[in-house]
Amino acid sequence: MTEIVIKTNNLSKRFRKTFAVNNLSLEINRGETIGFIGPNGAGKTTTIKLFARLLRPTSGKILIINNKGNLQDICRNPRDLISMGFLIDIPVFYDSTPYVLLKHYAKLHNYPKEKIDQRIDKLLSYFNLDNWKKKRIKNFSKGMRQKLGFIQAIIHDPEIILLDEPQIGLDPKSRIKIREYLKTLKKQNKTIFISSHMLHEISEICDKIAVINNGVLIKVDFIENMEKLLKTNEIICQLLNPIPPERFESIKNKLYERLAPFLGKDLESPIQYQSLTKNLIVYYDGKPESKGEIFKILGRDFGSIFTIISFSQSKTSSLEKLYSELIK
Repeated sequence: MTEIVIKTNNLSKRFRKTFAVNNLSLEINRGETIGFIGPNGAGKTTTIKLFARLLRPTSGKILIINNKGNLQDICRNPRDLISMGFLIDIPVFYDSTPYVLLKHYAKLHNYPKEKIDQRIDKLLSYFNLDNWKKKRIKNFSKGMRQKLGFIQAIIHDPEIILLDEPQIGLDPKSRIKIREYLKTLKKQNKTIFISSHMLHEISEICDKIAVINNGVLIKVDFIENMEKLLKTNEIICQLLNPIPPERFESIKNKLYERLAPFLGKDLESPIQYQSLTKNLIVYYDGKPESKGEIFKILGRDFGSIFTIISFSQSKTSSLEKLYSELIK
């Protein structure tokens, strides 16, 4: 049975005449990793600030599970909740050192005193900040502050982790580090709620996505289920050699003829070729059996025309299309 750890009932937050969050009702279960996506100004940061009690709702309720396993209205009673960690917006710190800062947060959250130093050293080392352990934070770059903010959110090993754009300002190597660590937390059955504009990162990490626009929650579901709304998927075929431009039209016509029963409907061009990357892209109807037939046909009927060295499917592209459709 699933256990709800966060629940909102008709949650709203108004700033003057504008609703940043408007009647949001959402349930988050233990162990889920949910991607919270939406355009700038959609209400993502406001929602997380409401969960963190940095803002008070205009109306509605926020219920979070307590140490006895019961959902509790945090506006009436914020005590005895299970442990939570937050990274909200762009982190700002007092000008101390990572060691002093992290030790302070660990003590605030009653992390075992005898384990604090080991915990700090382990996390700083993992995120390549160990040489900066006792350096002044005012000298940190934006990316270093962001990594420190992430460490601060998880220093006390919380059960619920809420992250607002955790990978903003990070270089590719650091983004991979964050992503890999989040996967580790998933294996520990942590509950993770993460807002991001990086749809590739969302598709790599999250089980579900929740789409918000103009403060209104539009859709919540598993990524796989939501992608079915597109009624199409794509297969990316990496070719060994490029297709000569003068031959592509005739090859494309033959592909249309043989693959027609399995192609996505209502698409202007369900077969595309990217000459620079040597990628042949086939948009199909999303059915597993169609995918199997396409593989058979490409190998049987086109093996003498081009050589396919790899197949892949891009969840990012599907998620981007879904996102665009939902926020219209």
